[in-house]
Amino acid sequence: MSKPFKFKQFTVQQDKSAMKIGTDGVLLGAWTSIAKNPFSILDIGAGTGVLSLMLAQRSFAEVIDALEIDNEAYEQCVDNFEASNWGDRLFCYHAPLEEFAEEIEDTYDLIICNPPFYSEDYKTESSSRDMARFQDAMPFNHLIASVSKLLSDDGVFSVIIPYKEEQVFIELASNFNLFPNRITHVKGNPLSEIKRSLIEFSFDESKAKINQLIIETDRHQYTEEYTRLTKDFYLKM
Repeated sequence: MSKPFKFKQFTVQQDKSAMKIGTDGVLLGAWTSIAKNPFSILDIGAGTGVLSLMLAQRSFAEVIDALEIDNEAYEQCVDNFEASNWGDRLFCYHAPLEEFAEEIEDTYDLIICNPPFYSEDYKTESSSRDMARFQDAMPFNHLIASVSKLLSDDGVFSVIIPYKEEQVFIELASNFNLFPNRITHVKGNPLSEIKRSLIEFSFDESKAKINQLIIETDRHQYTEEYTRLTKDFYLKM
């Protein structure tokens, strides 16, 4: 059984969710810009609800909606929301993304997603873990098409994907008039290859600001930049 993950201002139960708390999610929740003071936020494929909880802590958004298709993860997400200090601002929908995008008339100022990846061909023994980790549960083009319907005209879409998928993702997004404005390439340490891309999209086409984030200089020796990003959340930062 997975232990609860304790952050500074909230705790996440994760024993029912296929995707446990990991660096990707926490990075995305901390890196995502709230400079435009979003009133409404949507977290697609919420899992435990960690991204929604991080944004509830960071922002004054009055509406923070989450979307989760897996039964057990959905129930756990709801429980995590109710146990937090921000339960009145957090709501989880149990529905597929495309259906939700068709039915919801409102748009969101900020959409955030840590999508399933691993488009490789192997599968594990656990179907719920596969659903969480494999792109076939939420192919990128379906994700982007739905985001383009749900995002407000001057809204922001923030996502983390494998670096090797970056160009394909950006090209798919451009078909829906979504353009990268900010990109951060994430490396585990100074000598490792770029592993992840954090990308912020909007309908505004501008030259993307590109930078790099290194997580550690040595094992458990975190860089200043990574520490600055995550210190409001991790207990030991």
